[in-house]
Amino acid sequence: MGVREIYGRSDYALIGELVEPHTRVLDLGCGEGLLLAWLKENKHVEARGVEMVSASVQKAIARGVSVYQGDLESALEDYPDKAFDYVILSQTLQETRHPLRVLRGMLRIGNQAIVAFPNFGHWSMRLNHLLTGRAPKTELFPHEWYDSPNIHFLTVHDFELLAQKEGWRIERRMYLSGHYQVTALPNLMAEVGVFMFSGA
Repeated sequence: MGVREIYGRSDYALIGELVEPHTRVLDLGCGEGLLLAWLKENKHVEARGVEMVSASVQKAIARGVSVYQGDLESALEDYPDKAFDYVILSQTLQETRHPLRVLRGMLRIGNQAIVAFPNFGHWSMRLNHLLTGRAPKTELFPHEWYDSPNIHFLTVHDFELLAQKEGWRIERRMYLSGHYQVTALPNLMAEVGVFMFSGA
């Protein structure tokens, strides 16, 4: 099934479907605020963001989104419990230093957490590693091992196991391959996993 896009990002489209109108949303690692601006305009949410790169923060503010510059991992400590309805982390979990701490922090300050991350269990990654005997490098993951922003390599199956271990409730799970939603064998066939979950 084809998936529509928001600003060229299919994961944004799925996240946009999950967020209810007129809610409080925090986007961690929000970049230039594209998703937040879309949610603000189309879902009329109260939008906040955290971004480390100053140029991206300026572009987000120019879009009319409230974003402050800072490290998302330390920023979580600044918010009180349940300050937001949704806390979003899209395509950034694998780049965080302490992913479990980040996920727990998201659930502390939000009623629902939404994460989207690249699935390193995708068949192309497995095949590339098998055939080359080197750190996987594909069109989806073009970085050399020494300059990759990805420091944690997880699969959708890994996330499911972590949620089970932590006692989190996965409310929605969706998987993407390019612009299409994957419905079978997601750990093998999905390039991106999108999960909405809540605490125990």
